[in-house]
Amino acid sequence: MSRRPYGHAGRIRPSLRLAAAAAVCGAVLGATAAPAQAGADRNPPSGTSLHQELRELVDRPDGPPGVIAVLRDGDRTEVYRAGVADVESGRPPKATDHMRIASVAKAFSGAVALGLVDRGRLHLDDTIGAVLPGQPSAWHQVTLRQLLNHTSGLPDYSSSQGFVDIVSEDPRHHFDSRRLLEFVADEDLAFPPGSRYQYSNSDNIAIALMAEAATGRRYEALLRELVYEPLGMDATTLPQGYRLPEPFLHGYQIDPQAGPVDVSEAVGASGAWAAGGIVSTPKDLTAFIRGYAGGALVSDRTRRQQFTFIPGALSQPPGPGRTEAGLAIYRYTTRCGTVYGHTGNTPGYTQLVAATADGRRSLTFSITTQTSLSNNPGLLARVREIQEDFVCALLRR
Repeated sequence: MSRRPYGHAGRIRPSLRLAAAAAVCGAVLGATAAPAQAGADRNPPSGTSLHQELRELVDRPDGPPGVIAVLRDGDRTEVYRAGVADVESGRPPKATDHMRIASVAKAFSGAVALGLVDRGRLHLDDTIGAVLPGQPSAWHQVTLRQLLNHTSGLPDYSSSQGFVDIVSEDPRHHFDSRRLLEFVADEDLAFPPGSRYQYSNSDNIAIALMAEAATGRRYEALLRELVYEPLGMDATTLPQGYRLPEPFLHGYQIDPQAGPVDVSEAVGASGAWAAGGIVSTPKDLTAFIRGYAGGALVSDRTRRQQFTFIPGALSQPPGPGRTEAGLAIYRYTTRCGTVYGHTGNTPGYTQLVAATADGRRSLTFSITTQTSLSNNPGLLARVREIQEDFVCALLRR
């Protein structure tokens, strides 16, 4: 690969093929950090400490080329940014730039499933065996509730050797998304359902398949009907290919020798599907997390079930503060208070979306490189510190 946007899969270097596979399975910048206003916003931030933190983040040798954070409090929106959306053009990141949201997509599958629970089409105690009888019999006792809070024990298809081999050879390979669980169909559960927490991409594939089986409709249509349209999201899609719509926030792998390597379009979305394939914008994600965490999509009865948390259960990557897992949502308890949301990472992107329980205050925080506990724990630690500072700024308003 070169620093220019992808044109041919053959340009992908072997080392980056492996990085892409691992991620799906889990200076030049001229940094600026002036606050920006989105739409008719009239109240740009007056402080400088958050700006400085973002400047320092993109100035790190291993830091992202760009970062954008959107704080929303009622009708007031503040957009903070540093670095660039694209190292070739040097343009700044914008809240309307498209980007891969990675495992934040798991919150969307949760929104669909819980919306169907509200409508009586699914129940939290429905089992795979009852709704998807064609799946392996060893999995039949797993419930929708256990899929939503990652206590199912389903083996993770994205860690299977067969899947990794395909993505390593061709990161843009087009999978049949509805057959991804076949990569682990011969495997037993990792543990008895409900006995412990283990984050697995297979859970959200199974959730989407259960939603389709219960309604006879495609998951993409359910997303549109139950999530995008009610929340006024018009720039969010679940693609099958590797292309991103213009304009987009370019994602990079930071190569110590070559500098930032553009991996925005290195990996196809079909191999992630309901577990991580959605493309959105900071603006749309702000609308999503305000509605999702704030209870706009489900009844109070269903929400009480959703907001039952497992202590110490981490999202991937971990978010700010102390983390607990609910049903397709995480509780982040920071030194300044509590927010609810989801994180994600994929080649070129690391994401956090979070909001207060009433949905009034929200944060979306996006950086243009992948970071995790395994590939760059130092950078992740600093990102989490900055995220917590942004949560504190949000909650103190």
